Amino acid sequence: MSANVVERVKRHRDGLRAAGLRPVQIWVPDTRRPGFAEECRRQSRLLRDDPHEREILDWIEATADTEGWT
Repeated sequence: MSANVVERVKRHRDGLRAAGLRPVQIWVPDTRRPGFAEECRRQSRLLRDDPHEREILDWIEATADTEGWT
């Protein structure tokens, strides 16, 4: 990476920090990984007939503010 790019990125990050922001690193599951979709299906099947899951989903639906969504 050239020094020019490094300096530009540094200025950008410094500006974000000056605006009161801070960087946060977050690790999420890799959806491209082999077996990811099957693991999602497996976990979903485990919850299929769970009464607590249904109760939670009903609550989320009842309390979600989706006004303006299209």
